Amino acid sequence: MSWTEIVIEVARQHAEALSDALMEAGALSVSVEDADEGTAAEQPLFGEPGMEPTETAWDRSRVVALTPTEEDHAALIATAIEQGRLTLRPQDISYTLRPVADQDWVRLTQSQFDPIHIGKNIWVVPSWHDVPDPDALVLELDPGLAFGTGSHPTTRLCMEWLEAHAPRGLSVLDYGCGSGILALVAAKLGAAQVTGVDIDPQAIEAARYNSERNCCVIDYSLPEIFSASQSDTRYDLVVANILAGPLKLLAPMLCKRIAPGGKLVLSGILTQQADEVAAAYAPFLNMSVWAERDGWVALAGADAAKT
Repeated sequence: MSWTEIVIEVARQHAEALSDALMEAGALSVSVEDADEGTAAEQPLFGEPGMEPTETAWDRSRVVALTPTEEDHAALIATAIEQGRLTLRPQDISYTLRPVADQDWVRLTQSQFDPIHIGKNIWVVPSWHDVPDPDALVLELDPGLAFGTGSHPTTRLCMEWLEAHAPRGLSVLDYGCGSGILALVAAKLGAAQVTGVDIDPQAIEAARYNSERNCCVIDYSLPEIFSASQSDTRYDLVVANILAGPLKLLAPMLCKRIAPGGKLVLSGILTQQADEVAAAYAPFLNMSVWAERDGWVALAGADAAKT
């Protein structure tokens, strides 16, 4: 089967409603993009789960709906407008059709993920690539359902911190472990004990699989199991690469997990959120910006009061 994308440019106030209506009318998928992408007028938008975003579209939005090529595209748009009770009229909408070439999607996806060099000596290598430097710290990791391949700035920041502060002989907790990438780095840098926790069962499954592939012994669990089985365990290093909102809520719990003299590293934090996250941890320990990349920061602090 061949596919075609319907590309429609609309004003901000119509983008979300039109997207929902197109899905209800039978589109296979719908995305909203900045119509000014790649120009001086491009606008970055950020948001977090559980928080109402201040903006949900762009001043000039591009709504892209994927359909079978044989679809009656004009009829689909008309149905979406009628069923969605939109204020737009079919004659108000101009659209273009963009064919989607039939390809070997597995090979295409693989071609988009090359080995990633992080820090001084870390390589994240998909299974279909050769290892660029066998003497480096190598993680064999394929993109999957769980967050964390080393491509995102927050993951890079945490990996670089771990490389600069190798936890040899220490106990490490990776809270919000995703794919387990930070836990794997800690283990390969000589940590004596590594524990990973995530709220997503699929992430736990992916992390366990990745640990087996990389010959690392790491204990992974869901939060409720972790709390029950490790209620009093404290760690020399706690790492949490999540998002600012959850990190603020987790401050008391994460700080209780730090062993006397231990360290805490946080990321998933936008630069403008650094002060508010640090303030949430201020009653327990002093957090400061360790490094920044592409609008994201990593905060680090030590339990100096207990040393």
